[in-house]
Amino acid sequence: MRNKAEILEWEGRWFVPAGLATLAGIALVIASAFAIGGVSGDGDAELLRSAYDHSSSVTLAAILQAAGFLFLVAPLVFLFKAAAARSGRVRYQLIGLVIAAPLFLSVAAVLNAVATNDAADAFVAGNAKPGITVKAAASDCRSEQKDQGAKEFGEEYDGASPPAALERCTQTKVADEEATNAISESSTHGAAIGFGFGGRIGLAFALLYSCLWAMRTGLLTRFWGSLGMALGVAALLLLVQFTMIWFIYFGLLLLGRLPGGRPPAWAAGEAIPWPTPGEKAAASLEGSEPFDPAESPEPGDDGPADGERRKRKQRD
Repeated sequence: MRNKAEILEWEGRWFVPAGLATLAGIALVIASAFAIGGVSGDGDAELLRSAYDHSSSVTLAAILQAAGFLFLVAPLVFLFKAAAARSGRVRYQLIGLVIAAPLFLSVAAVLNAVATNDAADAFVAGNAKPGITVKAAASDCRSEQKDQGAKEFGEEYDGASPPAALERCTQTKVADEEATNAISESSTHGAAIGFGFGGRIGLAFALLYSCLWAMRTGLLTRFWGSLGMALGVAALLLLVQFTMIWFIYFGLLLLGRLPGGRPPAWAAGEAIPWPTPGEKAAASLEGSEPFDPAESPEPGDDGPADGERRKRKQRD
């Protein structure tokens, strides 16, 4: 482990760059969500048609998201190294996983955009393989119409009459199956899934492990350390965007913009663990006035007045 002066010198040099990189990464990830906001649809067919019409938005969103994840390497590495500098129990060799997580997510964003654009081109051009026959799709739609009732079933298709609703349902099913096949057969689809899954696992580990040790060494409060770990688990459930809540906090912490400032362990250059609930209770008891048995009324006394009368009687 490095000495305190080296730790403080390194952290002091990188506080602002890492904080700015964090906020830049957050801004880019959020901007990517707005960039792809125009691409939408109720099923795969509508989604690919929308992606075909807005292919430039798909590409732009992927570039913004990929760049955003690259910037988030900085805060994850900074926190990991700060915790490792204050505790020899942190396994420093695991820093590779911390770095790889956002890199994998960045690659996945680009590959997913390529897969989406390729699938949209193939689907609109009519090159996608059908996944269901018209006869089978019509049979499924008739079953749905019978289960839901003709009126409710027709409302799903803008109040169309039963025959028209049945026809539209059949066309939609066939188109959605073709679109699904177009997506799955895209050349980069499998790689995008693999990198995305690896990135989510890595991000979950990076937040769980780093926040745990940062909390133990006093670099993060119990609330933000626990929240970071919880959001790491959420990343596994395809909720990576929710981790931005924690990154916003950490970016402001690095820049020294939090109302309460940074926890004391940052300025000390060493671990300052947070007291446990038992230690807090003990400290509060030590801070109270000591108990004097002489001042306690004996059984049967009504208070200080009886105590004074007893003392006068003893003197007499």
